[in-house]
Amino acid sequence: MSRLEGRVAIVSGGASGIGRASAMGLAAEGARVVVADIDSDLGLQTCSDIESMGGEATFHTLDVTDEEQWRACIAATQASYGGLNILVNNAGIAVGGSILTMSLEDWQRQQAINLDGVFLGIKHGIPAMIDSGNGSVINISSVAGIKGSANLAAYNATKGGVRLLTKGVARECAANRWPVRVNSVHPGVIETPIWDKMNPELLESGMNTMDLETMAEQAVPTGQLGKPLDIANGVVFLASDESSYMTGTELIIDGGLCA
Repeated sequence: MSRLEGRVAIVSGGASGIGRASAMGLAAEGARVVVADIDSDLGLQTCSDIESMGGEATFHTLDVTDEEQWRACIAATQASYGGLNILVNNAGIAVGGSILTMSLEDWQRQQAINLDGVFLGIKHGIPAMIDSGNGSVINISSVAGIKGSANLAAYNATKGGVRLLTKGVARECAANRWPVRVNSVHPGVIETPIWDKMNPELLESGMNTMDLETMAEQAVPTGQLGKPLDIANGVVFLASDESSYMTGTELIIDGGLCA
């Protein structure tokens, strides 16, 4: 029997990068997956790829900053699959630059997507998990939620917020004996589309965002660039019963960057 047979998952930002890899990894282990994203073309392609490998998936349009869309996504998931057991809060953006010149609009946009979006997913996902009898919330933070970086302070703030939000909600679930675990994953330098939208000034030491391999060689102790699958493997582990005694935990997958 597959590790996640009979379970239902929602993956926000599931159309590409870490979200896509996580959706495919969960489906490969037997979960029925809702790929939730603002990009319908890539989202539908991810669903098609899951179905091609024998899995089951549906697409749902989701702007994670919109509370009504979260309500609709979870209601549709319950209607289609009968419940919710796994929530991967993955959607996120990064806007770099000096804190002295960053606009309030860019600051608030990062907060809305990276932190408010996780809050809304948790707020509406946990009741559905309680109704289903068990649940695992997996919040994708970052090594930027553990250590600071020049020209990344705003992003640091959002991902640090995700880290502590995770811990606070994990304690609340445990205190109330809700059958829901809540953990965070902290990727390091991973080859995903998020880098395509960053400016060179975002990184330290003159590293060029267009040359991730070189950046990994310089910054990561192992000298290796991570792949979305590396993070997806951690997500599947936290979704499975193999991590049943883990809640409020930080799973760091970074090639030693935080060591």
